[in-house]
Amino acid sequence: MKRVLIFANGELPNLPAARNILQADDYILCADGGTRHALALGLTPNLIIGDLDSLPVDFNIPTTTQVLKFPTDKNETDLELAIQHTLTLNPDEAIILGALGGRLDQTLANIALLANFQLATCNLKINDGVEEIFFCRQQVQVRGRSGDIVSLIPWNGEARGVTTENLKWPLRNETLYPQKTRGISNEMLGGEASVKIESGALLVVHKFNLE
Repeated sequence: MKRVLIFANGELPNLPAARNILQADDYILCADGGTRHALALGLTPNLIIGDLDSLPVDFNIPTTTQVLKFPTDKNETDLELAIQHTLTLNPDEAIILGALGGRLDQTLANIALLANFQLATCNLKINDGVEEIFFCRQQVQVRGRSGDIVSLIPWNGEARGVTTENLKWPLRNETLYPQKTRGISNEMLGGEASVKIESGALLVVHKFNLE
């Protein structure tokens, strides 16, 4: 399987921007209430997973849609279950939409899930068409356009040997500290920027310039 789109039950702030992410052969996996976002984009879920307490009230599950129902009293969020199942599909890439906004606790937990599963075999990131979030542990490329905002946030301690290319304020073999804001609100100078680190982990937050 090439790519899985996972729809979470947070906010999807810009439907046209989210629609630009879609590809014809995407596998559509909805974490319970995330089904509403898939429907808003005109998509039919391949799979719905969770306790099903947040499905749209007027939604009749198609016969072609697989359903994996879990108890309401469970240790994992619906999104965590969705990511776990995605890894069993062995995709090349998985994109989580609707993981940001709404409840702050859920947003923080969703980003933490990204850190937990980031070392899996597939390329896993959050992307709603307005912002994308992923982790850098060695080297990553950030693709967008000039003027996009890129923030580098140390995760679980210091990130050492941070070097960037094609950002307005370059970093050259520097250390970023979790209690400092040095890596916030940099700007891309072109369509691609690179980030390298020698140790630690960076949360990369890329805000697209949609103008």
